[in-house]
Amino acid sequence: MSDEALPQDIDPESRCRLPLPDRDELDEDARKAFDSLANPKGGSLAGLRGPGGIRLHSPELSRGLRPANIRLRDPDVIDARTRELAILITAREHDCQFEWAAHEAESKKEGVSDEVVEIIRHRHPPTGLPEPDAALIIFGRELFGDHRVTPETYARLAALFDRRTLVDLVNLMGMYAMTAASLIAFDAQLPEGTPPGLPPR
Repeated sequence: MSDEALPQDIDPESRCRLPLPDRDELDEDARKAFDSLANPKGGSLAGLRGPGGIRLHSPELSRGLRPANIRLRDPDVIDARTRELAILITAREHDCQFEWAAHEAESKKEGVSDEVVEIIRHRHPPTGLPEPDAALIIFGRELFGDHRVTPETYARLAALFDRRTLVDLVNLMGMYAMTAASLIAFDAQLPEGTPPGLPPR
């Protein structure tokens, strides 16, 4: 989508409803976060034109969420493939195009197969998938779609992960649900030249 085609309430520089945060208005700690996000190698897939830039409009929120975000993205806490699978499921269940675009390629890089990605994208039944993938997909659909998790679905997931990992995994999905809410509320546009990865609603 070219700048000319952006919705009227979208800032052309930030590509969302908020302007980019002003570095000069931030305290020293928030400036470090700004500089990290502005650096292409800073660890954020979207940089300032994503959830990190949005959260910097509330530096205290940004500062408070950072430790949890770092912990939940640590491969020693949740392995990278499971992490990206969980994020992709969360993005799909919130119909969040931006989050999906930021993580589809990353999920494949971490070993999520094209078949699994397509099942998530089109909400097909996860028939024939390995149990960890199928259980997590069904869990995410119930959690975010039905707003409840059946005992059977919970038991499937609990059989695959120890208690600590299960708590971390659910909170990772909750954090990315929160991220999806920000991206949707502030109408974060896809990077220029990036086609939507999810079917229209």
